[in-house]
Amino acid sequence: MKGPRLLVMRLHFSGVARCRRDDEEVGPSVTKVKPGDRVYMAKTVTGAYAEYAIALESQVHPLPAKVSFAQGAGVWVPYGTAYHALYHSAQARASETVLIHGASGGVGIAGVQLARALGLTVFGTASSQKGLDLAQREGAHQVFDHSKSGYLDEIMKATGDRGVDIVLEMLANVNLASDMKLLATNGRIIVIGSRGEIAINPRDLMARRGSIRAFTLWAITAPEEAEIHAGVVAGLENGTLRPVVGKEMPLAEAVRAHKEILEPDAAGKIVLVT
Repeated sequence: MKGPRLLVMRLHFSGVARCRRDDEEVGPSVTKVKPGDRVYMAKTVTGAYAEYAIALESQVHPLPAKVSFAQGAGVWVPYGTAYHALYHSAQARASETVLIHGASGGVGIAGVQLARALGLTVFGTASSQKGLDLAQREGAHQVFDHSKSGYLDEIMKATGDRGVDIVLEMLANVNLASDMKLLATNGRIIVIGSRGEIAINPRDLMARRGSIRAFTLWAITAPEEAEIHAGVVAGLENGTLRPVVGKEMPLAEAVRAHKEILEPDAAGKIVLVT
């Protein structure tokens, strides 16, 4: 029986790697990659907050030459989440309208790029001018400042009072009740993140034949994961998908990085440098 298909990789940035050039660092059963290949990782055996990491062959995927290692560190979780939300959960279709809350964050930017490429009308929200500009630059047709009162009315007006077909929700405990009022008939809310509880009125869904769907990336099936990687790699190759690195920080400052990513004006991905 062959042993596990393991690789040992030198990490340039947390979450992205390049296989070492020593042949013994790639397991004898590995055929998908070879030493020296540029790859990004989706999960590891030993964890990515390290100088070196062990990963299964199935956990590494090709990183196109036009994509930097820093960008590669921001591929899996943001783009895997956005892809699963739009394609698998929302079953988005061209010509629909999607509202992406927190469109300047890592998952938000991925959602904007994917939705725009799919042919949706894309609305995005952010709480700073920097974030609004970033969301629009990455493909949002219209952007709205969710820190200002009245922005919900602005969104509804932008749809011609029809409502949006899909909402990608990053902070359900704050926005879910109001999201329900923004839905068009047969609209879907995809809960990606939440930090607490919220009271909702089911009648707001009933009147619109709407639905609320939710998931965690760690519970996706093997076929779903294979589809995600195929789609994401294709997007990276043709330039449709462009991970945005907002800041690079030393691995030793990981605690501070986790705090900064939760701040309202955070934009793009914070990447830890090893």
